[in-house]
Amino acid sequence: MDSAIKKELPIIGIVLMPFIYLAFIWNTLPNKVPTHWNYKGEVDHWGDKISLLGILFMLPVFTYLLLLIIPKIDPKKRISLMGGKYQQLKFMLVLFISALAFVVLYITKNQSISSITLIYLPIGLLFIGLGNYFKVIQPNYFIGIKTPWTLDNKEVWKLTHVLAGKLWVVGGLIVVVSSLTFPTDVNSYIMLTITAIITITPIAFSYFKFKEIEKKG
Repeated sequence: MDSAIKKELPIIGIVLMPFIYLAFIWNTLPNKVPTHWNYKGEVDHWGDKISLLGILFMLPVFTYLLLLIIPKIDPKKRISLMGGKYQQLKFMLVLFISALAFVVLYITKNQSISSITLIYLPIGLLFIGLGNYFKVIQPNYFIGIKTPWTLDNKEVWKLTHVLAGKLWVVGGLIVVVSSLTFPTDVNSYIMLTITAIITITPIAFSYFKFKEIEKKG
């Protein structure tokens, strides 16, 4: 068997696990199931249980296929420079998305559990995982903090991702702790606040750092 295919088999197995779980619980599900929750953890959309297959295709399957294609269409071929690190990143992202799919199916099956706190914990862990990978991501158009200033200057890219990595790790830790400590409504505000901070701060930093370097040049 080709070595490249061997590398993909564990990830493909992770992609398939939510489908196996869905097949296992299929006969226990009602015909109408909750398919979406608002930030307060309240069900705001219902659908036929067949729609759960669509959710699984949109989560782990789409994520895996996208990550599989990105290195091939990267015009600068920078992602390939990550080597084994990209494979690890792909594994981590697919694992997270599949775990998220499991949580969605679990909440759907146990309709008395409407709290989305179950989802905050893995999201916090994802923030931590991504934060640790930011420093090794090469400049590219698909993954990372992609602003006009990071894409235009390698130094700005590097400095921005070092800062973003620290912010995402700290933000992820806060989300994990809060998800285990506070009620759903408090967690919702914490999640929104942390997401805004770790998203906006690196973007602003990249702009000011670019202007600073431009002045020195």
